[in-house]
Amino acid sequence: MLHRRSFLELSGLAAAAAWYPSLLSRYAAASNPISVQREYRADVVIVGGGLGGCAAAIAALKSGKRVIMTEPTDWLGGQLTQQAVPPDEHSWIETTGRTNLYAELRTRIRDYYRRNFPLTEAARNKAELNPGNGSVSRLCHEPRVALAVLDELLAAAISRRQLVLLLNTVPVQASVQGDQIESITVKTLTEDSITLTGSYFIDASEEGDLLPLVNAEFVIGMEAKKDTNEPHAAENAAPGNVQSFTWCFAIDHVENENHVIERPRDYDFWQKHVPPLSPPWPGKLLSLTYSNPRTLEPRELSFVPGTGEVPVPKTSTLNLWMYRRICDPTLVTTQPRTSGISIVNWPQNDYMLGAITQSDAAARQLHWEASRQLSLSFMYWMQTEAPRPDGGQGWPGLRMRGDIVGTADGLAKYPYIREARRIQSEFTILEQHLTREARRAIASDKNAPLRAAEFADSVGVGYYALDLHPRVGGANYLDLESLPFQIPLGSLIPQRITNLIAGGKTIGTTHISNGCYRLHPVEWNIGEAAGWLAAFCMERKLLPKQVRSQDGVLREFQQLLTQNGIQLQWDKSILDAAGKT
Repeated sequence: MLHRRSFLELSGLAAAAAWYPSLLSRYAAASNPISVQREYRADVVIVGGGLGGCAAAIAALKSGKRVIMTEPTDWLGGQLTQQAVPPDEHSWIETTGRTNLYAELRTRIRDYYRRNFPLTEAARNKAELNPGNGSVSRLCHEPRVALAVLDELLAAAISRRQLVLLLNTVPVQASVQGDQIESITVKTLTEDSITLTGSYFIDASEEGDLLPLVNAEFVIGMEAKKDTNEPHAAENAAPGNVQSFTWCFAIDHVENENHVIERPRDYDFWQKHVPPLSPPWPGKLLSLTYSNPRTLEPRELSFVPGTGEVPVPKTSTLNLWMYRRICDPTLVTTQPRTSGISIVNWPQNDYMLGAITQSDAAARQLHWEASRQLSLSFMYWMQTEAPRPDGGQGWPGLRMRGDIVGTADGLAKYPYIREARRIQSEFTILEQHLTREARRAIASDKNAPLRAAEFADSVGVGYYALDLHPRVGGANYLDLESLPFQIPLGSLIPQRITNLIAGGKTIGTTHISNGCYRLHPVEWNIGEAAGWLAAFCMERKLLPKQVRSQDGVLREFQQLLTQNGIQLQWDKSILDAAGKT
């Protein structure tokens, strides 16, 4: 029997809800009333134009497949661009632990700066150029640069009509026959409905948008310990208890000028707010004290913005201005020198009071707007109340840089969502596969270097601490040392739907293990593997489950990945160094 589900009904995103128009209304004035094509067909349909979606598209295109990709905003790139999050990467990223295509993305970003920015000779000649010299990443850069590079990577395929890119478009309905998706319907900002038909569908969206539409089994929030046996799992499942999300923004600093924004509507609330967490947060959220993610003890921070004319002074604690700085003014020849630009994605604008994924329309809209008010309130606090080294209060010269993130209000186009709906997959990645603590507990040789679990069906590698931000249900940070890990193919394959593949944060992790797999290079690897898997299944007339279950076919698929620059295992030297007991 033909099965249809309405996303607007399932997730509470009713047409009357304000979140969808508020996201897209800024583009409506530029919309064209020309009639829209009502149906597209392709080999692979990708929902979500973030890093996983772009990587999946490139892989499928390289295999000769026709691709449709949808994206709810007008910028490709997900967390790297529309969400304004500089890449969180491991320390070996320059040489290993990423796909060749991700390495090419990084190289092209650096080359873009060399072509288009007035770099000093020293900066231009630096092989591992870090445009912002932010401490969080070896490649802190402006969102628009990554957007330009992604557009460049996809331009030829769009030109020859091998790729149809539908921006400002969200999925709203699906047609499913038995365990197979036949088509999905998407809606544009002008309310046009378009039907997309394909052989394979990849969910690379930020929240797992396809999963409820196609009636795929999925999990969200905390699993119960009895279901996963994870050491840090909750005793009881809590579907609404997800990680906080963050509305990032870009700022610079113009000394001796006043750029103080209008007092935010909810400033009185946020100025006094103490997060209701366990273990307790050390005080007000809008302050320079937060919970150390590893120990949960109070930890002091600094905030001293650049001025341009003198070096940023050294501080005794982490200077937030330097943490996610995306523009280092000392790398360019332009005079007079500016302050540089920094991205605000810090503990103070993590929104912990509710979730937007899988919430009803009213709750989603409430938290959507409240999170924006938090970020604006934090900006106002920095401008008017933040303590200064000279004993004063506030930095009125701080200026929101909406031009850097592509918006009029200065906030990023989309919030940084750490935790999506996750497929119930053929194989679920657990905490005990990843962390130093859990691997030590089960190690047979207590003197040998520790290793993350090895997966015979590996389709990639990654590394990042198991990093969970405060949860909306009241749990504080969970930050555990992990070990270099692999990405198992089984985590990309749903248990039931035969032509659906997870292409990003929707893979089969748990609430806890998601903390390792949500970062930029891992999301890219997942998407790239998903694109190759869809193409391989079409060519071999096999289902993803069959690729995984048949040893010979699995080895053939893994060889295809290796030939196309996807690393399936870590070098032993790195594993030994990282796993020292």
